[in-house]
Amino acid sequence: MNVFEALEKRRAVKWFDPQYMMSAADEERLLNAAILSPTAFNIQNWRLVVVKDPDLRNKIREAAWGQAQVTDSSLLCVLCADLKAWEKGPERYWKNAPPEVQGYLLPAIRRYYEGKPQIQRDEAMRSCGLLAMSLMLAAKEMGYESCPMDGFDFDAVGKLINLPPDHVVTMFVVIGKGIKDAWPKAGQLPLPEIVIRDRFQDPMKA
Repeated sequence: MNVFEALEKRRAVKWFDPQYMMSAADEERLLNAAILSPTAFNIQNWRLVVVKDPDLRNKIREAAWGQAQVTDSSLLCVLCADLKAWEKGPERYWKNAPPEVQGYLLPAIRRYYEGKPQIQRDEAMRSCGLLAMSLMLAAKEMGYESCPMDGFDFDAVGKLINLPPDHVVTMFVVIGKGIKDAWPKAGQLPLPEIVIRDRFQDPMKA
C-alpha cells in the first residue's frame, strides 16, 4: 500500500477483535515507524504509554466512558508529551550534528521555549498530532485499523498512568484487527472551502 492509498483507506474504526494479539515484531515495527515523525528542534517530546495490563486497561475504559475499543484493540497507546523535553539534555537531540550546528541550535532551543508555557504546550500538541498520524498510516499499511481518541477524562487517565507533573496527555490511538467497517464518510468538505489561496478575504471588502 502506498501513502496515498493509506490516506484514502484509513478510517477511525471502533470495533476490534479482542482475541487478536499483535506480534512483538509488528508492535516494534509500528512504534519504530512512528518515532520517525518530525518534532521542532528534533526534541522528540512525545512519550507513548503502551498499556498492556488488562486491569489498567479496564480502568482506562471506565475513564473513557466505556468505549469498547480501549480494551478490545491490540494496542492502546496513550500519547503524552514531556513539556520540559527542551531543557532535558538537549545536546542529545543533536549529538550527530557538526559542532557549529550544535553551537547554534542548542542556545536557540532555550531561547524559543524558556519561560513560554503556552509555546511548550502548543508544541506538545503539534508533535503528538504528527506522531498519531504516523501511527495510523503505518498501521493501515501493515493491515491494521486504528482510531484516534480524545473522548476520555484526561485527569483520570493521567492519574492511572502516573503521569509526571511536567507531562501532558494529548490523545489515545488504538490499533488492532478491525471486525466491522467504519461508517461511510459522513461528508467531506470541498477543496475550495478548505484551501485559502494566499490570504483570507478582507471582510471590509466582501
